[in-house]
Amino acid sequence: MIVKSVMLALTLVGVLGVQGSTGDCPEFPYQPTNYQEDNRGQFHFSSRGGWMNDVNAPLYYRGVYHLYYQHNPHGLAWDTMHWGHPTSTDLVHWRQKPIALEPGVHPGDLWSGGGVVDTGNVTGLKTGDDDPIVVYSGTDGVTVFYSLDGGNTFKSFDNGRKVVKPPAKTSRDPKVFWDPDSRRWGMVVWSDQDGNGVDFYTSTNLLDWSFASRYQGDWLFECPDMVRMPLDGASHWVLSAGSGEYVVGDFDGTTFKTSWPTPQKINQIDTYAGSDYYAALTFANLPANRVVSMAWQGGNHGSTWTGNASFPVEERLKSTPSGPRVLSTPVPEIASLRTSTQSWKNLTLDSAAARRLLAGVTADTYELDAVVDVRQAKQFGFRLHTSPDGWFDKDVVYDASNGLLDGAVMPAHDGKVKLRLLVDRGQLDVFGNDGEVYQSHNVNFDSLPGGDGVELFVDGRIQLESLRLHELGSIWKNRSESTLSTNIAGLWYPASGTWSDVAGGKQGESSGDAFYLSKASGADFTYEGDVKLASGTAAALTFRANKDASKHYTVNLDADAGVVKLWRPGRDIATSPLTVERGRTYHFKVVAQGPSLKVSLDGKQAIDATDTEQSAGQFGVNVFRGTGVFQNLRIS
Repeated sequence: MIVKSVMLALTLVGVLGVQGSTGDCPEFPYQPTNYQEDNRGQFHFSSRGGWMNDVNAPLYYRGVYHLYYQHNPHGLAWDTMHWGHPTSTDLVHWRQKPIALEPGVHPGDLWSGGGVVDTGNVTGLKTGDDDPIVVYSGTDGVTVFYSLDGGNTFKSFDNGRKVVKPPAKTSRDPKVFWDPDSRRWGMVVWSDQDGNGVDFYTSTNLLDWSFASRYQGDWLFECPDMVRMPLDGASHWVLSAGSGEYVVGDFDGTTFKTSWPTPQKINQIDTYAGSDYYAALTFANLPANRVVSMAWQGGNHGSTWTGNASFPVEERLKSTPSGPRVLSTPVPEIASLRTSTQSWKNLTLDSAAARRLLAGVTADTYELDAVVDVRQAKQFGFRLHTSPDGWFDKDVVYDASNGLLDGAVMPAHDGKVKLRLLVDRGQLDVFGNDGEVYQSHNVNFDSLPGGDGVELFVDGRIQLESLRLHELGSIWKNRSESTLSTNIAGLWYPASGTWSDVAGGKQGESSGDAFYLSKASGADFTYEGDVKLASGTAAALTFRANKDASKHYTVNLDADAGVVKLWRPGRDIATSPLTVERGRTYHFKVVAQGPSLKVSLDGKQAIDATDTEQSAGQFGVNVFRGTGVFQNLRIS
């Protein structure tokens, strides 16, 4: 497969363009889908089309979560790796973006890797307002790619030079992390030199790396992660493998050490490449030392896609009698998906009463959490997606006699256990005792009518302290694919003109004025974005608009008049001379404070004006008698 991938990559060099530039690639936009195919997860991310495997370089930057992943957009099986790319503003609702790394445009085999945001510009690569986003890929040596537009498009560093030279044997899957104690960056890379293990490298500038040490472990096979977590007033390091096996230890800036003789598992299922949990990575650059992880689930597929990402979990260390353990729970942002809730409290239930409790409940995608006293029970659990004939798609069982949740050790605490389930169309996540047990499964839940019941079953007697069932809405509902990168949370809509998604962003065309608006609004703010007049007269940022843009402020590039102009209906407020180049991208920044309206273009002030007509309103973009392309719209 590697030979086949390399040959295809070489073939595509002439088709897709030169290194460092993004062409009009056939991969994007993807074929239309409403994400409602049978078995397609409704709150687990899956690629709009094509094959998905390992999570790559998850990171957070200026209000946006970026998830990259191993991707074959041309088929439903592994072949010719690209880096797919969705983004989210809440870790829950994801939007598919254009390919981030692609053969022919970017050198190398583009296999799995990690990435960080260079907030201090230690690379020296920064040229504008955006911090460089630096990602690492490659097998048998590491190559670097960097983005200067917020993680959307990437260039190769130094024409694809290997910044880490190949070791004696196979290596791959670089993951980069920051060590605040040594004030250096670290990189962990899997290799099989003298058996499975990882090599550690260090750097002060993210570009020049020095070998530091090696940690050996038969269990430590590919896709390593290295993350720092607090526990009991101290910091510890967690080193994990693609299987989710991990050890906790110390890192002195060059060497990792642990007293653990054997690893533990983050996810307590049988994990291997292609299983229902593999190749998890933690997000870089999260605020407040938050640790969030996502993995690849390989057992989900349909007619247009293969594989999905696990629902993001928040990880923390907890002290136990056996030592520190990683606990995982769903990110709290899941609450935004809850559309309705049913609850039950303080009930004593035997087998018959338990079976009657949920007899009238039906649900398709939902979250279920329960607190149960099991001191009088042999076992209890839930049967999911039941039908009147007694069929069910999956059950989750707590064995109270042996303290096991679906085979994973989970003792009761003071006679009680907590159980939390996330039930999707093609996925089931099981959490026990606030994350002591975490299991993820691909399950083909029957989405047809008549098979969406839920049943509580008991052997013996339980005291049901609480039970809640939250129905969860779809992350795809009322959300179409968009290439527009923005942290403006409101729903966007075309107020006039023709608007479409192209590789470079959101494109508008009109023979007159056309507006594309967000429902989000503001009064005092900084609003900035990239504006390109592809053809015609003018392209612009719009702000303080009403819903149909009959009232607004707009600052545009007017190629016919040769000016930057700030205007509103009925008045041209101010202009500044500029020879506008069609096809060039300009960066606008608008600072609105009461009647004061200041406009900068490419970092230089162009307009300083006042106007009292509009004190607040919606954000948007505008094109006039031509075609404009807009990207990286941000408010602060």
